[in-house]
Amino acid sequence: MCGERCRLLCAQWRLWIRPLVFVLYGSIILGLMPYLIYTLIQHDMDGFTIAWLIGGIFVFMAIPITLWEIVQHLINYTKPKLQKHIIRVLWMVPVYALNAWLVLGYPNLAPYLDTARECYEAYVIYNFMMFLLNFLDDEMDLDATMESKPQTSHFFPLCCLKPWRMGREFIHRCKHGILQYTVFHLMTTFIAFVCGQAGVYEEGKLSPKNAFVYLFVVNNLSQFVAMYCLVLFYKAMKRELDPMSPLAKFLCIKAVVFFSFFQGVAIMFLMKAQFMHDIFGINSGDPDVDEDKEREDSSIIQNFLICIEMFIAAVAHHYAFSYKPYVDEEYETGNCCHTFLLIWDISDVRSDLREHVYVVSEGMKRRLTSRGSGWPGGTSSMSHGSNGDEHTRLIDPHSHSGRHYHHRHHHHDAGHGHRYMSTSDSEHDIIIQQGEESDQDDIKAI
Repeated sequence: MCGERCRLLCAQWRLWIRPLVFVLYGSIILGLMPYLIYTLIQHDMDGFTIAWLIGGIFVFMAIPITLWEIVQHLINYTKPKLQKHIIRVLWMVPVYALNAWLVLGYPNLAPYLDTARECYEAYVIYNFMMFLLNFLDDEMDLDATMESKPQTSHFFPLCCLKPWRMGREFIHRCKHGILQYTVFHLMTTFIAFVCGQAGVYEEGKLSPKNAFVYLFVVNNLSQFVAMYCLVLFYKAMKRELDPMSPLAKFLCIKAVVFFSFFQGVAIMFLMKAQFMHDIFGINSGDPDVDEDKEREDSSIIQNFLICIEMFIAAVAHHYAFSYKPYVDEEYETGNCCHTFLLIWDISDVRSDLREHVYVVSEGMKRRLTSRGSGWPGGTSSMSHGSNGDEHTRLIDPHSHSGRHYHHRHHHHDAGHGHRYMSTSDSEHDIIIQQGEESDQDDIKAI
């Protein structure tokens, strides 16, 4: 009897999920406000405490806006291939906002919280690119469309480079140009954390003995490549992407991820140029003390600005990644727990990253051994071997893993290929189950 009631309650989750979110959030606010008041009394309202309080107000105005949008997407989860990536992107605002506010109040937590935030930052860039690819691949034959388009030339300052051949090569170069940022950012974040624990990483300290300098250069180059590939892909597919208003989404991603990074860099250089020394009273006469104060104040300014900016970002995301295009009253959504777990199933990310590492390593081997040129895989086809080369495998990320490829190939033989769709293990199970049900229906019809 109890189990039946639980199943009935789960089946009606759309009725109680919104009230539950508001009750939980209200409880957090009611618990947080007394703590803030107590903190203010203890610190006698100094300038830093006022900044922390103002930042907290903006943060706790931003989070409900984003949570509301996420819940609405869960309720109207009619296009999982697209909404999965949208929800992952929307979580960026709470992650950034809470990270900035907590680091502002508890600087000793910065190494751990910043590491988590930067990992999620790389994850967001990946999801945005996959959202674009899935949208296009679901609407058209992406290879044929891309091959029929006029050649897209490179932007300045890379206009002297040979244009990428339109078609698969162009798509995969853009995709892997963005995936490299995910890989590099995860690596540099981990290295920065380890170096920080070892005492050889201090953010903002420009010294050849400081790991920050080298990681800063690598991150900048990697970010430039990722942003360049994203802009180039948008330029090539602008007309096809117009129905989903890509410019607003693109600007939201750029503003949060890239603008916040360069904002921190600008603040750091303004401090180094002593433009803010008088404002913050950095004039002790001791270079080491002044340098520590510069880094501390740079972190405070950056995190305070992010707290305010995340409220603006939450409003922008509410319109740019709206749930309204996905509302379908006739669509029967699944269980809320299953839907939520499906969003956090990162097996699709793992598969794409594994494929990216494989393609890059094979491409380097080919160049070192002078076997072929151009995009890894050249013009070879499946006829070169039972497993194909790395270019062929990119058409279907699981083409070299028997079971997954068999089911995906079987599912898509009758219709569109969906070559670039990122599919998680849970979604594979759904596809397999749907395929089996379809086969059984065909047998019954015969």
